Amino acid sequence: MNRLEFIIAIAVILFVAFMLGWLAHWLVTKFSQVTSADLNEMEALAKSLHDAEETRDQAIAYLQQREAELTNQLSQTEAELRAAMDGLRDARHEAEELRVYIERVTQQA
Repeated sequence: MNRLEFIIAIAVILFVAFMLGWLAHWLVTKFSQVTSADLNEMEALAKSLHDAEETRDQAIAYLQQREAELTNQLSQTEAELRAAMDGLRDARHEAEELRVYIERVTQQA
């Protein structure tokens, strides 16, 4: 193999390598391109996600408000129950005193 054949062989090898690199680059860019339909879909998904997050935040706020209302109502109900139990205790005590008084009066008579 003389010098001219060697240069031609190297040139052919380099050209083939260049063509393979260019083909690989073209394939990568072809398959990794984002189309406008994909962008529109991603925008729609982002909007849906944003709307879902807003709805979640509103639901959390509503639940916190409702929990506060129910806690307040429970506190009021417990206070009423304590008052009713105190009244019942006083009524039982008074009924017991009346029973003792009636027994004493009937025994004296």
